[in-house]
Amino acid sequence: MRPEPVFGEPWHAQVFALTVHLNETGRFSWPDWAARFSATLAAHGLNKALNGGDDYFVAWLETLETLLAEDGTADPAEAAAVKDDWARAYLDTPHGAPVRL
Repeated sequence: MRPEPVFGEPWHAQVFALTVHLNETGRFSWPDWAARFSATLAAHGLNKALNGGDDYFVAWLETLETLLAEDGTADPAEAAAVKDDWARAYLDTPHGAPVRL
């Protein structure tokens, strides 16, 4: 029997790994990360029960984006534009073909 994957989607693993890397390179402390992420999870759980899957990593990504915006690493407008570009590329890509910008 094969074990269940640790991450439900590739992007879950990627955002997790990026966060760990940024912590290990001194960009932020893990206690600060944990406090910020806990606050984001709490805010997301106010209106609905969280399922621990995609919603968990959406909150994770939101926390990381906020942290990087606050320290000047990632401009929120630029991040939103890139998200929009990926969404358009995804919607315009035929089923089964790789999505490219």
